[in-house]
Amino acid sequence: MDSGSVSFKKLKFGKLKVVRRHLLQRYEHQPFISCLAGLYSCQWKRYQRRRTEPGQCCCKMWECVFIPFLLGAFCLSLVFLYMWGEAKNDYNNFDWYNYGNVGYWFLWSVLLLILAAVFFTYISLLLVLAACLLSEGQQLYLHWSHKIGTFLVLGFSIAAIAVFSKLWRVQWKTVRLSFQVTAPYLHIGAIAAMVLLSWPVALHAFRMNKKVIQAIIIGPYLAILVLLFLIPLGIYSPCIREVGTLGPKPALIGHRGAPMLAPENTEMSFQKTIEHGGDGLETDVTISYDGIPFLMHDSNLQRTTNIREVFPSNSTQNAALFSWDALEQLNAGKWFLRDTPFSCMGSLSSADQKLAMNQSIYKLSNFLRLADRANKLVIFDLYRPPEKHPYRNTWINTTLEVIRDSGIKPHLVLWLHNTMRSFVQSVAPGFQHTMASKAPVDALLRDNIVKLNLVYSAMSSEDIRKYARANITTNLYVISEPWLFSLAWCVGVHSVTTNAVHSLKNINRPLFLMTPKEYRIMWLLTDTVAALLISLVFALHWWREKGFSCCSDDSGVVLENGTYNKFRTELNDLPTVVA
Repeated sequence: MDSGSVSFKKLKFGKLKVVRRHLLQRYEHQPFISCLAGLYSCQWKRYQRRRTEPGQCCCKMWECVFIPFLLGAFCLSLVFLYMWGEAKNDYNNFDWYNYGNVGYWFLWSVLLLILAAVFFTYISLLLVLAACLLSEGQQLYLHWSHKIGTFLVLGFSIAAIAVFSKLWRVQWKTVRLSFQVTAPYLHIGAIAAMVLLSWPVALHAFRMNKKVIQAIIIGPYLAILVLLFLIPLGIYSPCIREVGTLGPKPALIGHRGAPMLAPENTEMSFQKTIEHGGDGLETDVTISYDGIPFLMHDSNLQRTTNIREVFPSNSTQNAALFSWDALEQLNAGKWFLRDTPFSCMGSLSSADQKLAMNQSIYKLSNFLRLADRANKLVIFDLYRPPEKHPYRNTWINTTLEVIRDSGIKPHLVLWLHNTMRSFVQSVAPGFQHTMASKAPVDALLRDNIVKLNLVYSAMSSEDIRKYARANITTNLYVISEPWLFSLAWCVGVHSVTTNAVHSLKNINRPLFLMTPKEYRIMWLLTDTVAALLISLVFALHWWREKGFSCCSDDSGVVLENGTYNKFRTELNDLPTVVA
């Protein structure tokens, strides 16, 4: 009797230790769940939360209705963030466009990028919190403030994508080009995301009692996964190529000089391009009221000079309506230090700052002499003077006279303007004639065109090869981002016009370049590892939900896996054991 009583007490004491261990594990885990629920639902106290019982949905009906909005906000914010991130090459154009409408300079592009990143991060955090709560078997309830935030992100993303699709549609071409470089790595990221999603998907699928509901949960997941596994079959990238098939590095032509290092279209800017090893110089030519060709991109002088200080009453007047004596009075460098035209500009040395502060408007004749001394190619847009300008009808002749008098070697001049091309060819036969648009090869050869100057969004490896077979080279503008330059290199472009000669000059190999064999290994390795991990996750959840035992105590009592249970047996027996 005594020995039986002792054994019974030992059994009760052993069970009490088991219950105590389970309860401690459970309560030690509560702060983590409280933090998740507090951030997601503002339910910081335990009694405010509810667990999801086997066979139940993870949330109430109204929460289920809201989940598509949350997922939509995530997808659209991701699309806009990717689009705007890849548009970095054209941020200066965007800021310049806004300057023309608003009237003052500001880095609107960077502000928009920050907003897109913040909104995407916010929605991503909500989804991560939801996935963690699902993994802990908690019911989802998104707080009303987060719901307002979700609708705000959704509205911002829809509006931004709609506006850019209407006003800046060409940017979608940049996105498509970027896929030729980033697609192999986006594939890896998507597979990694599916691996992470396998945990909550498997958890809730195996907790459902009905096979139909399990199929509804697992079916779409597996369909998307299989699609992602097979996507590489349709991926094309010119940077995936055999060894020895890559062409020479494209030549670099400084766009208005080196506008990230010095005020654009100034002597300092072109000197910086030459110092950093640029192969050519690009600029814009306007003719003053008294017939002096000078360098100016904008139609007026507000953005790049101190015209508001010197001639405040004429600040909006066309730049071609000023005499050269008036233009010489303007400073063309102070704005560069004040407005910071590029977000990625490095800090200038004190000597460069002093030099930039004293830049003036540059004559075409001086520009040509500088290029000739450095043996650099030159290409320029030539603007026809406005109505009632004394040189409106003789602007081509005036420009040709300056080119001839400068003494520059004719073969260094890439003549771009299409007006009076036959006349130009007759009086200056040594120029390299360049066309600003695609045309049939026969027509280009008939007009003695030796180079095409195309916007980078028109990049096409097929066209480039076609023109190259006819000895017509291709220049793309404006390319300043390393990924875009790498793509142009892989496609076979001969030269690019860039704002960043100083950084592109240091690229000795295209980014993302790999052989087809290397890509196949990367693809198969990614898919294989992902398939194994996802299979393990699904097997684990199937095993745990089937109620297999995972451990036992020293007395031989088998402990049920309690990760997704409420320890009802131990809690109900606790008063009896204590008694």
